[in-house]
Amino acid sequence: MAGADPVELTIESLGAAGDGVASHGGARVFVPYTVPGDRVRVVLGPGRAGDRQARVVARLADGPDRAVPPCPHFGDCGGCALQHLALEAYRTWKQGVVVEALARRGLADVPVAPLVDAALPRRRASFALARAPHRGIAGFHRRYASKVVDVVSCVIVEPALRDLLPRLRELVAALPSWRGPGQAVVTRTDTGIDLVLAADLRLDATERERLTRFAAAVDLARLSHQRGADVAAEPVIERRAPTLDIDGVKVVLPPGGFLQPTAAGEAAIGARIVAALGDASRVADLYAGLGTWTFRLVARARVHAVEGDGALVAALKTAATRAGLMGRVEAEARDLARRPLMAEELRRFDAVVFDPPRAGAAETAAELARSRVPVVVAVSCNPATFARDARTLVDGGYRLVEVTPIDQFRYAAHVELVGVFHR
Repeated sequence: MAGADPVELTIESLGAAGDGVASHGGARVFVPYTVPGDRVRVVLGPGRAGDRQARVVARLADGPDRAVPPCPHFGDCGGCALQHLALEAYRTWKQGVVVEALARRGLADVPVAPLVDAALPRRRASFALARAPHRGIAGFHRRYASKVVDVVSCVIVEPALRDLLPRLRELVAALPSWRGPGQAVVTRTDTGIDLVLAADLRLDATERERLTRFAAAVDLARLSHQRGADVAAEPVIERRAPTLDIDGVKVVLPPGGFLQPTAAGEAAIGARIVAALGDASRVADLYAGLGTWTFRLVARARVHAVEGDGALVAALKTAATRAGLMGRVEAEARDLARRPLMAEELRRFDAVVFDPPRAGAAETAAELARSRVPVVVAVSCNPATFARDARTLVDGGYRLVEVTPIDQFRYAAHVELVGVFHR
């Protein structure tokens, strides 16, 4: 953007990623960290598909919904996008993201409930790690950049996770084989913090001993090392099994296993699933993870849980066996993107719950559209792919009864939602 002549713009709205949107020369211009009504002087960046990015060089006037960010790192750290937006405007915008995604798929008449606030604090975080001369760096990446911002405080994570940051800096500086960037995935479980150190380390006996001492010094439940994205995390030291209580069932979290980011968000989603399924007695829980929804449903229904990650399936089976639930829970390891449950297989279920990753569940939605399952509940962290899959179900004869947006990502553009379909 260097050398371009600045232009003055007025921000008209917020886009789906939380950037302010203005108009210039017939194009939409996306301006980070602005709110509707802001008057800004910007330098325009390159365009793509009729849209352009811009960088603010001066804020000339503030819009009515601008707020003071609660974190001193905001604007430098890329972990949050919307701390500068007043809370009520933020909630309205997040609900609107869901409404707009549905409308783009011809589902504008679907009732969308007000946003449920379940965002703070997060019990799970991925801290970016790097090394500078004679010191470690721990925090989050700068927006759209590889540089790691050294974070001193963080308003979105639980204090126990935030307090690890200075100790992680010390650890990175103390590991001789540290090369390049890394990540610490930290999860607070009922028995302590589970940490997966994702970095290209060549751990010898000395470094393993350092990690073991570190785990004891900060009282971790478990510390694991993951050398590459396609390599399973290997436990280095497990001082206590990292355990979660899911509706009275004790489940041990596999290293790096997925967990809803907030306990309040998990409870809010679970309550809506249970209410939507009513007296269904045979339920398929697709993309079941480690049984987050399975174990909430098993008291009232027999549940067939399907998950592609073998470690999560093993954790679910072990927990069900120990709780004496294997007569009511079946667990199947199956890649649902490649091999969805077919319409014929779905015939034995009164209800289906599916909670896919951000890419959605296009294959599962297509088979459900061919099925006669009376009730379907979809959980999603991506309104766009949810709306795509909802369109498939509606075209197959379902009615989308309601959608509830649930905020588990305060100050981020992400929004969770639960949709209920009846046939």
